[in-house]
Amino acid sequence: MTKLSGPMLLPASGTQPKQAVVLLHGYGSDGNDLIGLVPYWRDTLPDALFVAPNGPAPCDGFGEGYQWFEVDFAGDRLASRQTGVLQARPILEQFFNDMWAQTGILPQDTLLVGFSQGAMMALHVGLALPQSLMGIVAFAGALLPPEGFGTASAGKPPICLVHGDADTVVDPERSADAAQALEAAGYDVAYHVSPGAGHTIAPDGLEFASTFIARVAAK
Repeated sequence: MTKLSGPMLLPASGTQPKQAVVLLHGYGSDGNDLIGLVPYWRDTLPDALFVAPNGPAPCDGFGEGYQWFEVDFAGDRLASRQTGVLQARPILEQFFNDMWAQTGILPQDTLLVGFSQGAMMALHVGLALPQSLMGIVAFAGALLPPEGFGTASAGKPPICLVHGDADTVVDPERSADAAQALEAAGYDVAYHVSPGAGHTIAPDGLEFASTFIARVAAK
């Protein structure tokens, strides 16, 4: 099985990591993209290890980075997403299991953050785990529910959804639909729309996510 790797930053406190923040980049990018978010959250999580693995395969479409799964831009994009998350899920699950075994960090002390395709992976995999994570932050993503979604067999981490209402890459309605489905299934959901923002993380969306992270980290 493919082993993931990417940029990593040790805790700002200089101590052994007590928490982990895993950042999943979007299609055609790499871990260096989202590792740039670390300065916004290091004060909130001074004992956290930040790691941003590259996707398991080189991007075969636009961009020169990596992908979590292939996207059929000429055909049924939704179908390729639904198939893709299932194919990539075991790789990401193994990454988590290896990280937890090597560091001693617990799932409940692990925050999962994703953007776009990485947000789809974060929601799909994070909601499939039997243990509840500290939280999941999904920027400009979509919910592709795993088998058993909302049942007692899976953990129920708090969820933060952020989306720009001018996004032309991933329809903003995907996050609106996700918020509705998650709330109906009993999840604690924080949902924010960034006015006028396209397929990006706008300053107000970042601030909203940072407030969410501070809240879940304090529990």
